[in-house]
This record gives sequence, structure tokens and C-alpha cells, in this order.
Amino acid sequence: MNNNKIRSYQADLDACIEVLERGGLILYPTDTIWGIGCDATNADAVRRVYALKHRDDHKALIVLLDSADHLDHYVVDVPRMAYELIEVAVKPLTIVYEGAYNLAPALLGEADSVGIRVASDRFCRELCARLGRPIVSTSANVSGEPTAACFAEVAQEIRNGVDYVVNYRQDDTTPCAASNVILLRSDGTFKIIR
Repeated sequence: MNNNKIRSYQADLDACIEVLERGGLILYPTDTIWGIGCDATNADAVRRVYALKHRDDHKALIVLLDSADHLDHYVVDVPRMAYELIEVAVKPLTIVYEGAYNLAPALLGEADSVGIRVASDRFCRELCARLGRPIVSTSANVSGEPTAACFAEVAQEIRNGVDYVVNYRQDDTTPCAASNVILLRSDGTFKIIR
């Protein structure tokens, strides 16, 4: 990265942290697709994400962490297999865990479940690490509409509905896809969802 890109990257991180800490929403590139994000522990911010997406609040949202070392801060009983799956995953992997806690209640699904992905890209890892909390990561589209494959495809309604739009990787048109998703029960049994 040249000096201008480094400054821009750092400015994006700084702006995102400021917005997230005050309960705002960001539009940002993830290790999969462009996402709408907020502090996953802030109930009001999470409600704003649901409203922006016109999404039923009974549908759980995915959250990102910077490290598997923090899973036990948000999941009561992390199956040992989770660490092994994260370690060997070739592409981004979201694991749905039972017994989530320390997160905004609206994020949680049945049996207090939550989908958590340990971010594999530098920007998301740094964002989570600097915030010190997990970040919501949901596709940057209105529910029922096609998922944006790149920043250029993100609808204006979504762009206008967030408090900060990250500049980093806006010109990247590399094809991207959603993560694999596995439901991992506390007894170690699992089900492939996607």
C-alpha cells in the first residue's frame, strides 16, 4: 500500500470506530460481501440494522470477531470442534452456536443461537480488535432484494441509511460470495446450512 492508501485505510478505521462507539451503522467491506455493521452489543444499533434492511426481527444476524480466542466471551459452551473448523476452513466460515450471551438480544435466534465468523481479512479483524467487541455483519441489501456482489451494486437506500460508508475497497470488483454456514451444537454434532 502506498502512503495515501495507508492514510485512507487508517482514516476509514478511525471513522468506523467513532461511529460504532456512538451506536451508529457502517457500510463496509467484509471478508465475504459488503455488509451493514454495528456494535453487536448495542441493542438500539441492532434495531436500526433491522429497520434499514426491512428485515423481520426474528431472523438472526451474523457477527464478526477478530479472533477465536474471544468466542467464550459470547458463547456459553464453545465446542472444541469449533476451533478445529475455524483453523482448517479454506473459505470464510460462519458457525452458529447455541447459548449466546453478552450480545444484543435481537441478534439471537432459537435457543439463544448466534452465527459468528472469525474474520479472515485484515480490515474486519482490525475493526473488531479496536472496538473490543463483535460487529454485526449482514448483507448490504434490503431483505428480499439481491445481495450486492460489489460496492457499486449496493442500493442508494442502504448507502443513505448508514452513518459512515467505508472508502476502502470500493473499487474492488473481485467476485465475492457469502460464507459457508454450519450449525454446531454443544454436543459436537453439526448440520451444514449453506
